[in-house]
Amino acid sequence: MAAKSAAPVLDWSWNHTPATSAALVAGGAYALAATGSVTGLPPTHALMVAGAGAAAQSVADLVQHRPAGHIVARCAAWLTAGGWTASALADHTPLTWGMTGWWAAGTVAGMTLARGLVQAEETARTERHERKLQKWANKQAGEWHDRLHRLFRLESHQVDGVRPWKGDVGYTVLVTMPSDTPELPADAVRKLAVDLRLPKGGGIQILDGETYGQTLIRVTAVDVLAQQIDLPDTPPDTTITNIYDGIPLGLQPDADEARIAVADECALVVGQTGSGKTNTVNVANAGALRTNNTVVMHIDVTGAGISLPWLHSWAVDGTAGVPLIDWTADTVEEAHILCDTVIAGIGARKTGHQDKLAEDDKLTVTHDLPEVLVVVDEIAELPPALLRKLDTIVNTGRAVRVRVLICGLRATQDVITAAMKKQSRVRVGMRVSDPEELSHLFPTGGARINPKSAPYKGCGFYSSPNADDVVSDPTAFKAYRITPKQIRALSVTYAERRPKLEDVFLDTEPGEYYASRWGRILPRLYKPAQLAPTTAPYTSDDTLYPPINPLTGIPITTATDPDDDNSPAPRTVAATTQEAARPGPAVGSDLLSTILSAARTTPAHAPAPTSTSGGGDDATVIRADFGRVIQQAGTPDDRPNPVPRLLAEAHQHVVAAGGRMWSSNLAAAHGLDPRAFGTELNRLLRDVGVERPGVGTVRIGDESKSGYLAETLAEAIQCYRNTQ
Repeated sequence: MAAKSAAPVLDWSWNHTPATSAALVAGGAYALAATGSVTGLPPTHALMVAGAGAAAQSVADLVQHRPAGHIVARCAAWLTAGGWTASALADHTPLTWGMTGWWAAGTVAGMTLARGLVQAEETARTERHERKLQKWANKQAGEWHDRLHRLFRLESHQVDGVRPWKGDVGYTVLVTMPSDTPELPADAVRKLAVDLRLPKGGGIQILDGETYGQTLIRVTAVDVLAQQIDLPDTPPDTTITNIYDGIPLGLQPDADEARIAVADECALVVGQTGSGKTNTVNVANAGALRTNNTVVMHIDVTGAGISLPWLHSWAVDGTAGVPLIDWTADTVEEAHILCDTVIAGIGARKTGHQDKLAEDDKLTVTHDLPEVLVVVDEIAELPPALLRKLDTIVNTGRAVRVRVLICGLRATQDVITAAMKKQSRVRVGMRVSDPEELSHLFPTGGARINPKSAPYKGCGFYSSPNADDVVSDPTAFKAYRITPKQIRALSVTYAERRPKLEDVFLDTEPGEYYASRWGRILPRLYKPAQLAPTTAPYTSDDTLYPPINPLTGIPITTATDPDDDNSPAPRTVAATTQEAARPGPAVGSDLLSTILSAARTTPAHAPAPTSTSGGGDDATVIRADFGRVIQQAGTPDDRPNPVPRLLAEAHQHVVAAGGRMWSSNLAAAHGLDPRAFGTELNRLLRDVGVERPGVGTVRIGDESKSGYLAETLAEAIQCYRNTQ
């Protein structure tokens, strides 16, 4: 990374205070008198300049409606400065102690006068604004008192105040209801909107006040949600923020900023295709990366789409010295390594930072001890084993400041696990077409949400704990718009403040794969010729690849594989002699019969094979149901493999294909009819209680079809082995 120049930079802007401006004018007068006395400048010239300045000042003050006393004071200051200059020119004495003393006294008086006049004008301006605002509020209060009486026949009610919102987009009315009518009727929203003749996009929201009997009526007069609101962060003004302040997402209908708290809570972001969910995730990335105490990691196995814009400045342009995203898991295997490292880091922080947990049961986030925020996109594409690891992070990482932001198309059980939903107190639902989805996402207050309140792209609803740790009701918002061009510009600024994970977090078994992560990832994301020299420090060392469990296809990042119980590997049941002698490969139903023939029920009249273990005539009798062993006798060494051959061979094909395979291709690899093959394989999975994630949909490239994951089949194989 190129060193940033520390040389002082001249500021040529005219950002002067009134006092410094008065001092500059006084300095100009002294310089004019000194040079004029040498060159013989007539004193009348100084008087002419002072008179012109006083006249111009008077015109400017009259245009700005300044008080008459202020106008006189400023004109007197101009004339005084001109009189001193004319006197110095006439006597040729600007450099004498007497004239210099008068000049210094006048300068101090002018600076004091300028400061006092400005403060007085600001006070007067504030008072005028408050009087104007109070006049408007009194008028609105009277109109609302009459409106409530006219529309709802209220008596003894009181309008306590009217407060305008920022940006003049609406206001809030505080009403104390009469004791016999504690709340407005159900159709009040519609009646008030019609009576106010609100424009399209405006609306009425009725809320409870701080005490019983108080009602807040929020009136939105301008449709903020219909506007495109660019992210206000630009490189010149992106001051360092703190993760404790939350992450800004956009604006609420009243133009207040919508923020989510992720220091203590996990977040759940859902939205249908085309709702602006990816843009909202990138806005959240921008908010987290603007801080200097947060490390951001990504899991996106569909091509690292949420990471590439943030990596471009470092990986391709070379304008950022470090990667903005600390780790990008673009494949299922890399996601396993990332999750294993994070889980081990959680345990290491709990034991390694005990001295920092003395005053509080949660770590305090700093630049040297940053929060870890794992952003997961397209969670429906992740296999069950990976979802379980994410559940572990969600359940155990709060005390040591490791949190997860989860993104999916829906908040249903087939996409989001129960732990993720229950532990995510921050909920964000982008534009949807079905109100039931919002009710499912927001169990509290979701039934009162109308999707038509946020109909535009980039709109949604959110709820997040406030400063008192109380989760607010779902509120509509419009997400900021962030473009790839803006992301690249911000990346250069944010790269300079990126924190690093401490040694305690990385001093674990899985942590040894952390240093070489980009050596594994970058060749998959970019061509070698594209990479900038700034990536060399991250790829110059040896690249470590963890061994892969041959059964599950999951990387092994520890000395012992938690998915291996040391049980014997699945064995393929040998075919009969007659089938072995059959010429050519079996196809279609013949192959399916071959697979099932190894576990046929032994006829009652047929003699059973003799067991060497002395188990009797029934020692090796096998009863099967269409390829699935349901009962068998004999010792474990005598028993055949309980895993159905169809399941075992399907797993081998899927592993060879890279861990995921469409149903049609898998059936073709077996030479079977796709419908018959899928029916039988799905039945084998159901028999041991294994379900395919994402309703059986598998994404390969940019296309999603019905298919199978290696981890799903491996889980079923393990279940069959455990039944032996």
